Amino acid sequence: MCPILQNVHILVTNDDGIDSLGLHHLAVAMLPFGAVTVVAPDSEYSGAGTSLGALHEIRPEVHRVTLTGIDGLDQLNGAFTVSGPPSLCVFFARLGVFGFVPDLIVSGINPGANVGRVVYHSGTVGAALTARNGNISGVAISQDVPNGSVDGQGLEALLAAQRWEVAAEIATEVVAGLLASKPTEAKVINVNVPNLPRKEIRGWRASSLGTTPPRSVTRAELEPKPGHSDAYRVVMSYGDLAELDANDDGGAVTAGYVSVVALTRLAADVLDPVLIEHLDALYPKS
Repeated sequence: MCPILQNVHILVTNDDGIDSLGLHHLAVAMLPFGAVTVVAPDSEYSGAGTSLGALHEIRPEVHRVTLTGIDGLDQLNGAFTVSGPPSLCVFFARLGVFGFVPDLIVSGINPGANVGRVVYHSGTVGAALTARNGNISGVAISQDVPNGSVDGQGLEALLAAQRWEVAAEIATEVVAGLLASKPTEAKVINVNVPNLPRKEIRGWRASSLGTTPPRSVTRAELEPKPGHSDAYRVVMSYGDLAELDANDDGGAVTAGYVSVVALTRLAADVLDPVLIEHLDALYPKS
């Protein structure tokens, strides 16, 4: 059993909205660490990445809410909704909007693995990345779904089979380890949990970040919208489950392991020499 460290103020958020059971289970799991406040979108924001939205146009609102349904929710420090994506929830929290600046952001539990290229688009991971921008560590918790998530999103019909308690317990262990390590700079830890009973999980792996999700959108085409001229719906088709590298995050989860990946910051790459030559010709050096 991991040691429990007290007196930490944790903000819990997600990209599935305030009513998500995964969010509620995660919030209760964080209570042993200290004060826990939930600040989550008022509706679904899956795929929002690190978006804040056009603040001057959306004029976001905050509402205080009361969460019910599972034991422990009455022990929260508070719960709020924001009319915007999860990164906006974190952005506001960093500014002290909710009466405190959190020591840690924990985001999830997302139904659907956020592995491989999906981390670019995931609102769950985006919240953790936004935390680091404010020098606060963030932990993103996602759980696989039956038959594989589609680009990180679990289809609603499958969510009844989620073992939220298992992912919440794993989240507790990872957070305890992160806090015990006392990192000298903010970290982003992306955790993906198999949707299995705890006794069937084979262990954990420090995985590589893969390039392929378990299941992808393979085709998209326009379908005319009946009764509307020059208007269309986009119809998408989904591929079969992919064969994933066992060393990658997606492969680890598929094989029954908890995947733990420390995500790096974006960094400048080396410019291509042809591009440099082209720009130098346009903008001669003085």
